[in-house]
Amino acid sequence: MRNKICSIFFSSAIFLCSCSDKKDPANNSVTNATPHYTLAKVEKAPVHEQLKLPAQLAAFQEVSIFAKVNGYVKTVLVDIGSHVKKGQTLMTLEAPELEQAVAQAKERYARARSDYSIDKDNFERVKEASQTPGAISPLDLASAKAKADADSALSNAEKSNWQMQQTMMDYLIVTAPFTGVITQRNVHPGALVSAESKDSKPMLELKEVDHLRLEVDIPESAVAGLKRKNDSLSYVLAAFPGVVKKGRVSRISMNINAQFRSERIELDVYNSDGSLVPGMYADVLFDSEGDPGALSVPKSAIVTSTERKYVIADRNNKAVKVDVVTSNESADRAEVIGALKPGDEVIVNANDEIKEGDNIGN
Repeated sequence: MRNKICSIFFSSAIFLCSCSDKKDPANNSVTNATPHYTLAKVEKAPVHEQLKLPAQLAAFQEVSIFAKVNGYVKTVLVDIGSHVKKGQTLMTLEAPELEQAVAQAKERYARARSDYSIDKDNFERVKEASQTPGAISPLDLASAKAKADADSALSNAEKSNWQMQQTMMDYLIVTAPFTGVITQRNVHPGALVSAESKDSKPMLELKEVDHLRLEVDIPESAVAGLKRKNDSLSYVLAAFPGVVKKGRVSRISMNINAQFRSERIELDVYNSDGSLVPGMYADVLFDSEGDPGALSVPKSAIVTSTERKYVIADRNNKAVKVDVVTSNESADRAEVIGALKPGDEVIVNANDEIKEGDNIGN
């Protein structure tokens, strides 16, 4: 009896095992089912983006002062950090050769003027005498007039040369072209300076620091939302972290830099307390409103590879890769330009493992 029960149990076990080896058609259908993808519609809506753009403070005016004439430095009345006013004397030069040239030019002018005076008086007498018929020949009258005219021209030329030499003497006194601060000094009394040297350092450098320019380059992709003149922008200086300042757009270049693909704008920054200096770095907070006619998709829908940037669109339940160019981006959406139209559907969490033509029907 016991052997019979064991035989029945063994047969039942074999039957159950054979049944478990058979494939369930339902399970097989689940395994081969089309993967499920979440789709999102392409929307016609701009994407607002706040950009933090690097900027730099620059002097509103700056000039490197070189020698206009050859000479020796006589006195230097300023140094680095000196605050100067427009027209203030900064340094003086001395040039003995130039002084001699002025004296010679003055003497030549005096001699030419004297000759002209004599010839002019002679012409007047000849002209008066010619009123008596037969007293003066027409040729003598013409010769006297020509000599007086020639001496007049020579006198004027010598006068111009003397005035030019005097003007050159004025360059021996170097004055400030505008109010500002001396930021470089490269000469000392006794130094020889030359007007012909092209590689020499400037004698002095002057910058206007009460009024500064904040220079910032706006990327080409954000130019559409570029602020207009007098619009306000916020900025933070690296030297004063956490302190947000405001300025107004004063100048727009209206030109895209071909190398950096950006447009330069400038803000006027007034520095009456002298706390700011040219060369300081800043971050400008630029709010780009986006293009009103732009299309936008979820950021996760954009796939970026080494060769291209694209989204995967649903075309009759088939995957189609559409190349795009992106511009403004927010935390979850991005503006795109490509062969898309509002209402098209794209895969939200796209990746490069999805192949062209894959079945993505839901």
